[in-house]
Amino acid sequence: MLETLRRIVQDVSAARDLSTALSLIVRRVRKAMGTDVCSVYLYNPERERYVLMDTLGLNPAAIGRVSLALNQGLVGYVGQREEPVNLDNAPEHPNYLYLRVTGEERYHSFLGVPIIHQRRVLGVLVVQQKAKRRFDEGEEAFLVTIAAQLAAVLAHAIANGSLSLDRAGQRKSVPYNGVSASPGIAIGEAVVVMPPADLDAVPDRQCEDAEAEKALFDQALMAVREDIEALSARLAKRISPQEQLLFEAYLQMLDEAALGGEVHKRIDDGHWAQGALSHVVRRHVKYLEKVEDAYLRERAADIRDLGRRVLAYLQARSDIRQDYPENTILVGEELSPALLGEVPREHLVGLVSVRGSSNSHLAILARAMGIPTVMGLSDLPYKRLESESLVVDGYHGQVICWPDEILSAQYREHMRQDEALTEELEVEARKLCETLDGHRVPLLVNTGLVEDQSRAQALGAEGVGLYRTEVPFMMAERFPGEQEQTRIYREQLVAFAPFPVVMRTLDIGGDKPLPYFPIEERNPALGWRGIRVTLDHPEVFMAQIRAMLRASDGLENLRILLPMVASMHEVDEARKMVMRAHEELQSNEGLKLPMPRIGAMIEVPSMIFQVGALSKRVDFLSVGSNDLTQYLLAVDRDNPRVAGLYNAMHPAVLRALNDLALKARKYQLPVSLCGELAGDPAGALLLMAMGYQGLSMNLSSLPRVKAAIRRVTLAQAKQLLVAVLPCETTQEVEDAVAAFSREHDLEWLIVMRRKA
Repeated sequence: MLETLRRIVQDVSAARDLSTALSLIVRRVRKAMGTDVCSVYLYNPERERYVLMDTLGLNPAAIGRVSLALNQGLVGYVGQREEPVNLDNAPEHPNYLYLRVTGEERYHSFLGVPIIHQRRVLGVLVVQQKAKRRFDEGEEAFLVTIAAQLAAVLAHAIANGSLSLDRAGQRKSVPYNGVSASPGIAIGEAVVVMPPADLDAVPDRQCEDAEAEKALFDQALMAVREDIEALSARLAKRISPQEQLLFEAYLQMLDEAALGGEVHKRIDDGHWAQGALSHVVRRHVKYLEKVEDAYLRERAADIRDLGRRVLAYLQARSDIRQDYPENTILVGEELSPALLGEVPREHLVGLVSVRGSSNSHLAILARAMGIPTVMGLSDLPYKRLESESLVVDGYHGQVICWPDEILSAQYREHMRQDEALTEELEVEARKLCETLDGHRVPLLVNTGLVEDQSRAQALGAEGVGLYRTEVPFMMAERFPGEQEQTRIYREQLVAFAPFPVVMRTLDIGGDKPLPYFPIEERNPALGWRGIRVTLDHPEVFMAQIRAMLRASDGLENLRILLPMVASMHEVDEARKMVMRAHEELQSNEGLKLPMPRIGAMIEVPSMIFQVGALSKRVDFLSVGSNDLTQYLLAVDRDNPRVAGLYNAMHPAVLRALNDLALKARKYQLPVSLCGELAGDPAGALLLMAMGYQGLSMNLSSLPRVKAAIRRVTLAQAKQLLVAVLPCETTQEVEDAVAAFSREHDLEWLIVMRRKA
C-alpha cells in the first residue's frame, strides 16, 4: 500500500496540468481501493461552493456542472467538519442531498475526506460503493493519507492550472503568502532569474527567432561534445576500454537523432533553447527513473548531467540582459545580492525570492535600499511568471500575481499615500523625539552598510543601536582581516560620533551562514550560532575585538554587544577576551583606549530570569525582539507555513518584555530594544511605557515611530500598556491598540493597513 501511495503522489506531482492531476487521482484511487466511484470536489472561493471537478463512476456530464454550497450535502458536511465522514447508507443521513444529474442514487456506502492545505479546505475526496457497508479503518486511513499527501500538490496545481483562469481565459488575481523581508509596495513586471545550470529552475519563455535559438543550442552542444572528447582523451591511458565506452555513450546521447533532435522540435514550437532543453531532459529523466531495469535507471543521472553541461554553455552564451522594464520585479528561487547591481536602480522596484529569510544578506540590502521584498513563497509558480504583472506587498509578506485593474488601483493608492506620508514625516525628522509632556526617547538605527549613514543622520537618528558586523563578513569571500575590519568599523564610529555605535560581535549560524564557513545543522535556530561560534573560534573573535578597539581610538562611542547569550559562562569568557585584547593593545602598542561598555543581547528566554546575574557582568542590555519572540512562541518566523503564528504583539511576548524592563530597572541596568517591534509605532509606544531607554530600528521605520511618540504623552502611553497587559489573545491586544489610535487620532500612523 505504501508503494501504491508513493506512486500516486509521484504521478500526480508530475502531471502537466490540474485536469490531468485530477484525472489521475480518481482513476488511481478507485483502482487502489477497489471502489465503484471516486470523485474530487474542489472549493471555488469566488462562488463559495464545492464544484465536482472529476469523477470515475458518476455521470461524466456532471463534471463542472454540479456544485454544492458550504453547508450543502455530504460534501459540504465533510468540509464543515474538516474530518472524514464514513457512512454505510448515505441516503439516510440528514445531510444527504440527491442530485439527479450525478446518477449516484445507486451508491449507498460513502467515504469523504477533506483535502486541507495550511488550514484551508481545498476540496473533498470521495469514494462510494453500491453495497451497504462501512469502509474499514484501513481504507479510511489510506484515503486520509492520500488527501494529506495530495493537498500541497493540489494547492500548487490550482495556483498554476486551470482554476487560475476565468471563463474568458484571463488570469485571475492569485495571492501568495510569504515572509516580509523589506516593507513597502511595488507594482511591476516580473523578470525571472535562474540559478546557474539548474534544469529545474528554467522559466517558461517564448522565443522570437527559432533559428537563432537553435544555433545557440547547437553551439552549446558542440562545446559539450568537445569537452567530453577532450576528457576522454586525457583519461585514455588511465581507464579501461570498457570504461572508455561510457564517453561514447555520452556522445551518442548528444546526436541529433537523440536529445538534440527533440530540443530542436520544441524550439520550433516556440520555446527558447534553455526551456526546450530543460523540458526534454526532465521528461527523459522522469521516465528512466521509473523503469525497473537498474542499468536504465542509472542512465537518468547521465542524461541530467549532460543537460546541465549544455545549459551552462547556453547561459554563458546568453547576452547579459540590458532591456529591464521600467518597473522590474526580480523573481527567483533564491536571489543573490550580486543581482542588485545588474539592474539599473531606477528600474528595480521589487524583489521576490522563493527561498530566503528576513535576515539574509539580500533582505538587509533590500531594506537599506528601500526595495519592497517578500521571501519564503513555497507555492509560488515563479517559473511561469516571466513578464507577468505582480504586486509585491512588503508590509504583509504577500505577492499578488496577475492583479486585476481594481486591485492594482487599490495598491497604487496605497503607494501614493505612502509617498505623501513619507514626505510629511521627514519634515519633522530632525526635531527631538520626545512626548508631548517632555519625555525623551532616543531613536537609533539598525545598520550594517555604509549607505545607511548619511540618510540616518538626515532622519535624526541618535546613533546606532545595532551594527551587524556579520554584513562585511557576508560580502567577503573569506574572513576579513583585522586591518580590513578596523577600516570598516572606524568609518561607522566616525560617521556617528559622538552618538553611540553598538557593535554586535559576529552573529553567524542559524539563518545567517557564511558561504565560506557553512554550518549544516538539523535545527540551526537552536544550534551553533552567535557567541557560541565565536567562543569556539577565539582567533576570529579576538581579531574582531581588536579591530573594534583600534577603530575606536580617539573616540568614545564604541559599545560591544554579545549575541545569543545563554549562560553566565559565555559572558565571563567573552569579557575576559575583550579585556585581554584591550590590555594587549595598550601595553604592546601603546594605544590609549577607553574600555568600551559591554552589553548582552536578550534573545534566549532564560536570560529574562537572570538579569540580576547579568547586572554583575555587563553594562547594558539590548533585547533582540525578533529571536526572543520566535523562541517564546516556538515559531520559526522565516518558515512560511508557520510565519503567520509569529507576532510580537502576542500577550506572552509583551508580558515578558515588561517583566524584563522591571527587572532591569531594579538592578539599574540600562535596557534598549532592537528589532521589528521597535519599528512598529504601536510597539514603540508600549516599549516606551515599559521603560525601555532606547529603541533601534530599520531606517525606514524611524520617521513613523518618531511621529507617533511626538503625538502622545508618556501618561497616555502607559494607559495603553495598562490596557494591553491583561489581554489574553493577540486579537484583544490589536483591538486595544485600535481603540487607542482612534481616541488619539493616530490611526494613520499605528494601525496596520488592511490588505487590499
